Amino acid sequence: MEKKRITRRRIFEIIQIGKDTDIPSRVFDFVIVAMVVICVVVSVCITFQELSRWVPVLHTVEVVIVAFFTFELGLRLLTADFIYKRGRIASAVRYCFSFNGIVEILTVVPFYMPLMFPQGLIAFRLIRVVRILRIFQANTYSDALSTILIVLRRRRSQILSSLLIIFLFMIMASLLMYGFEHQAQPEVFKNAFSGIWWSTSTLLTVGYGDIYPITIGGQIVSIAITFLGVGLVAIPTGILSAGFTEHISEQKETGRTRKAGVTCPYCGEGL
Repeated sequence: MEKKRITRRRIFEIIQIGKDTDIPSRVFDFVIVAMVVICVVVSVCITFQELSRWVPVLHTVEVVIVAFFTFELGLRLLTADFIYKRGRIASAVRYCFSFNGIVEILTVVPFYMPLMFPQGLIAFRLIRVVRILRIFQANTYSDALSTILIVLRRRRSQILSSLLIIFLFMIMASLLMYGFEHQAQPEVFKNAFSGIWWSTSTLLTVGYGDIYPITIGGQIVSIAITFLGVGLVAIPTGILSAGFTEHISEQKETGRTRKAGVTCPYCGEGL
């Protein structure tokens, strides 16, 4: 029994992000990133009509990738108890409901579903788009890319607050524009949702031009909303910029502290 546990522990160490000295784990990390990139490339290439003669090859590559992801998912379920410190079944179930678990399940399950339910082939193909989310998992294998996730996690409350403000302005702008333009353009501004579409493209400074005001009141509101849109979009940008600056400063300070040989007063380890 102890020998099996040691084997599972080693499997767990390999499939997690490895240290530089752990060659098998680093190789596994590289393979994961390569598979994720190939998976995204295949998903894109398979949509090109010019590459139709390569479709059998692309499908073969897809089968190999899905088989690898299925094998990886099995290993992660097998060793989930090392993460959650519970029974194997309870840990496996909890992993299935984690972000990584959901992404991995949605990566492989749509490939097998058409075999059991052929009538839902198109719907299952659409669900396969979720496999692109695995690129977020690839981010964890890169210090530079993982910094983005760290900053987003730290600043999520401020970002959500700014997005809420933008959403409220969108609702206000859509209702105002609907009130001014509905009678003049009943076919264009049919309801408040048409106003939301206009306010979204305007506040985010996209301006597709498919919906625009023709009344004096609507044009005045449009000018005001356009100016507000420039400022509102800059709010989350400023939050993220401050977050990146703070994170980089912390990393530099941590590096200086470690070089200075400062130790933790509680555990005695280097800080």
